[in-house]
Amino acid sequence: MKNIAQSNYSSALETVRNLKAKYGHTWNTIQPESAARMITQNRFKTGLDIAKYTAAIMREDMVAYDADSSNYTQSLGCWHGFVAQQKMIAVKKHHKTTNKRYLYLSGWMVAALRSEFGPLPDQSMHEKTAVPNLIAEIYAFLRQADAVELNDLFKRLENGEDIQDQIDNYETHIVPIIADIDAGFGNEEATYLLTKKMIEAGACAIQIENQVSDAKQCGHQDGKVTVPHEDFIAKLNAIRYAFLELGIDDGIIVARTDSEGAGLTQKLPVSIEPGDLASQYLAFVEAEEIAICDAREDDVLLKRDGRLVRPVRLPNGLYKFKEGSNIDRVVLDCITSLQNGADLLWIETPTPNVKQIAHMVNRVREVEPKAKLVYNNSPSFNWTLNFRNQVFEDMLAEGKNMTAYDKNNLMDARYDGSELCLRADDKIRTFQKDGAKEAGIFHHLITLPTYHTSALHMDDLTKGYFGEDGMLAYVKDVQRQEIRKNVSCVKHQRMAGSDLGDDHKTFFAGEKALKAGGQNNTSNQFEAKLNRVETKKTLSIVA
Repeated sequence: MKNIAQSNYSSALETVRNLKAKYGHTWNTIQPESAARMITQNRFKTGLDIAKYTAAIMREDMVAYDADSSNYTQSLGCWHGFVAQQKMIAVKKHHKTTNKRYLYLSGWMVAALRSEFGPLPDQSMHEKTAVPNLIAEIYAFLRQADAVELNDLFKRLENGEDIQDQIDNYETHIVPIIADIDAGFGNEEATYLLTKKMIEAGACAIQIENQVSDAKQCGHQDGKVTVPHEDFIAKLNAIRYAFLELGIDDGIIVARTDSEGAGLTQKLPVSIEPGDLASQYLAFVEAEEIAICDAREDDVLLKRDGRLVRPVRLPNGLYKFKEGSNIDRVVLDCITSLQNGADLLWIETPTPNVKQIAHMVNRVREVEPKAKLVYNNSPSFNWTLNFRNQVFEDMLAEGKNMTAYDKNNLMDARYDGSELCLRADDKIRTFQKDGAKEAGIFHHLITLPTYHTSALHMDDLTKGYFGEDGMLAYVKDVQRQEIRKNVSCVKHQRMAGSDLGDDHKTFFAGEKALKAGGQNNTSNQFEAKLNRVETKKTLSIVA
């Protein structure tokens, strides 16, 4: 990820000094060094600043991927600003850079966890304002992570440490966010208005799907209803106009097709001339040939290849697509989206199979050679079972004796140490790398990881805390692990901004400031504990 410019602090310092000279004695109590620190610690003043910065990063990453598929990008879905903050702090700690690591905002998690209606299914029933609000919240927490870490660095510099280079080359926690707008929450004007709010909150990439907005379903559930290409193109245009209006010239549009699993359409588009998009869409609709005398009152009829046909219409008024047409519809959706302003594609698939994904993408690339995917490494997939099934078929094809395995029960724990299991786990481990290389996947994400980790960790803690372990369950499995692993929020007062606030109070009130970080602050226990841990490590090395 890009670094904060080295001139930022010195430029801010010069600006404040000039202002102080301009306004004279009324600014006597303003310290230019303190103001410059605060300006540096809050580089991004608005969401639009973030959107411009992160859009440029994504564009650079897309070019790098086109040159070398090993340059794929990744993200995890986050449903709260704190979750996003801790993720990016951990990325910097463990991987030393945020380069090619993004954030994902899942409409599913907004519906399930952030709606005022309470937990909802992924059917666009949550408040549309919840989406931009979450984007703004996420970036508020990431900007705070910058401020807290930079504040610590400036304090260390004041105490005589030689860390000017770390300040000059500081890497921000701000990274691109791919934000889910579902099917646009209404018509194209509604899509445009919501897109503007999302961009103003900081989103540089908007993901939109080709389902009917008022009948939207999760991509991994049944009952999906797609819209004609003309309707979807209008929404792609709405998003682009919103980006342009707000000055984000290189904003990214991710066009998602749900056609692989969708068998229904709500509308029959109007064809103007043979072979146009509407005509191609209509060709996928299932229909039966009839004579005009057999037509019922108020029937909908089409002329197809010189014959009169009646589209198959369900009692709810929806029309059916032909069986087996789904992949062809996916390919046409993708090509059409790329030819009408989309930058990246998203194909919802029934299983995580690199060969199947590659089959579709390669067909798209015959027409659009630079087609790239954002791919959902979804928790809706049973990854263990899917890959054990794939490896089972591979081993059969290799002529191996598979009688030791029950094909209908490959999830059984007794297979966990088997050759099949080890090979399947290895395919899972390399899935993202393989998908990037063989199936055009530029960005891998997990939509709902923190939904599941929250539930899993609470299950573990609850079992022990309300059982015989009592408080030990928390201390042993949470706090002690935070200390051992140097997790930032173990000192939760600091992470929430207490130390930062103390410094600000000092800037504002000087020696009169009432600060929280004194001798009686219990967070000091963690400072002492961490120091003792480091001391023990040093003594061990010396010994």
